[in-house]
Amino acid sequence: MPAQRLPRWVENFGTRHGAVELSVVEGRLTACAADGSVAEAALPFDRAYDGPATAASFADAVAIPSTWGLLLVRKGGFGIARLDGSRVLESKIGQRHVQGRTKAGGQSQQRFARRRDNQARQAYEAAAGHAHRILVEGGHHIGALVCGGDRPAVEAVLSETWLRRVAAVRSGRWLSVADPRRSVLDAAVIDACSVLVTLSQRPEAG
Repeated sequence: MPAQRLPRWVENFGTRHGAVELSVVEGRLTACAADGSVAEAALPFDRAYDGPATAASFADAVAIPSTWGLLLVRKGGFGIARLDGSRVLESKIGQRHVQGRTKAGGQSQQRFARRRDNQARQAYEAAAGHAHRILVEGGHHIGALVCGGDRPAVEAVLSETWLRRVAAVRSGRWLSVADPRRSVLDAAVIDACSVLVTLSQRPEAG
């Protein structure tokens, strides 16, 4: 969620689940409620939090790199952006046709599978080329790279040697996205810059 919403969200969490005790555990703000519900808030871009155990202080600690990258890849589509804070400096959305699966058998199925693999490979090569142009060419310093989509597809794109430098600064946060369109990329930018809240239940709470 956007950082500015966290303090109110913690208040509502306490209203729903009982008195809340806040603490900082392993770089995250942890809220333990009276009914055993637990909420953990993590800063974006893999940053660890070491400030006061308050939602307001945690929200204030959210910092976005001055220059970072976004790479979204699914079979048949990709979205790439270079950003300054939350402002998109350059981006590219692309679609490539990759056939779906077939129920045919025998040699027909094998030919279909080869054609489908070739189409996917061409799509990944196109995505890698645009990623190099947007994120690497011009000597850009990418402080973090946030990825999303299909993991094998992203790995295939980042396996290109000329993307090794940006691959080295990948964020641990993974974005689940639909086939990339401009609206999907814009939403992914917001998600990448937001606080990640994870809900769980203490085992002893049953």
